[in-house]
Amino acid sequence: MKSLLTFFIFLFTFSCAPKKVVELPQVNQVDISKISDISAAYLFYEPGQGDGIELNRKNLISTTNWVVNVDKRLTLNQAIPKIIFLQDKKRNATHKNAEAKNYYTCDDLSQNTLGFIEFTEVHYHLKDTSDFKSTQGKTVSLVNFETSDRFELKLSGNDSIRYLKRPVSELKTTLDSLHMKDQNLKFTLRFKGDLAFQDYISVKSKLAKWAAKEGTVSKDEFIFN
Repeated sequence: MKSLLTFFIFLFTFSCAPKKVVELPQVNQVDISKISDISAAYLFYEPGQGDGIELNRKNLISTTNWVVNVDKRLTLNQAIPKIIFLQDKKRNATHKNAEAKNYYTCDDLSQNTLGFIEFTEVHYHLKDTSDFKSTQGKTVSLVNFETSDRFELKLSGNDSIRYLKRPVSELKTTLDSLHMKDQNLKFTLRFKGDLAFQDYISVKSKLAKWAAKEGTVSKDEFIFN
């Protein structure tokens, strides 16, 4: 088990090592700034490597909270398979702690400190099988992110499909407005695989508080090409 101070020292050590720099995603504000009882994993951006990524997970302990430091320059196609590997490792561990969670680390610009975004219950899918099937009485609506600055909504209802395109800056207000009109909506997130991890974390930070409050964003997320 590691204290938060140990984690900070460990992160600083890697940041200072040659060719071992993790450029964390930057966000304007997140709610979580302190975590105790942690282990850390690192996904380095390594252009010289075959797949452009290096995973360091030597110090992970299955019963602790995991903080995963992902370089913001990595694409989702590079990072998400490694994330799935880590999730499966923890879920299938012999020794478990039901209270232990998983977090992404980010650079919180509003507080000039590290911030954390939880992804414990997220299930990633590399095969895009998302559709408009009803989920527990809710109608699934797809939120597609193909570029870093815009998203597309595919809304199903009355045997028809509506398409809406909006700037990412309007993501939260758009979903909030739609949910107020129809509380049976459930939103499923789909991300293009060549988007940078920075873009992904920007979206997740915008939705973190809203999704937790409303409970209308699916835990299943899809990566498509």
